[in-house]
Amino acid sequence: MNHARYLYRAVDKAGNTVDFLLRARRDKAAARAYFEKAIDQNGEPETVTIDKSGSNLAALRAINAPREVPIKVRQKKYLNNIIEQDHRAIKRRTRPMLGFKSFRCARILLGGIEVMHMIVKGQLNDGGVGQTPAQQFYSLAR
Repeated sequence: MNHARYLYRAVDKAGNTVDFLLRARRDKAAARAYFEKAIDQNGEPETVTIDKSGSNLAALRAINAPREVPIKVRQKKYLNNIIEQDHRAIKRRTRPMLGFKSFRCARILLGGIEVMHMIVKGQLNDGGVGQTPAQQFYSLAR
């Protein structure tokens, strides 16, 4: 990929991945689409901690505008340690790849990496079968 892309990621207090989404841009529209997707699939959070990105703040303000009880927004320069530590595992997998040929390819590969990371963290239940993380991943891929 020649152009910068942005991988939106959210984790909860326990370090579990809440949601992720690769977008072509890091702007208000992309941030709003991500936050709306995460809220639709996971419910409304009480508080969201974001970095100093103006687009994230603008998107959350737009989402909060019609709400009776707004989502509390905390801004920290470097997000918080939970997100940064969790994101390190994703970076470790993608750095040796030296880029992706297309946005579609990046979306598919990053999705697989994120799912595997969730399995390793114990977020996906194997139904008591006792599968290894690799077996669990391959059973999902079928």
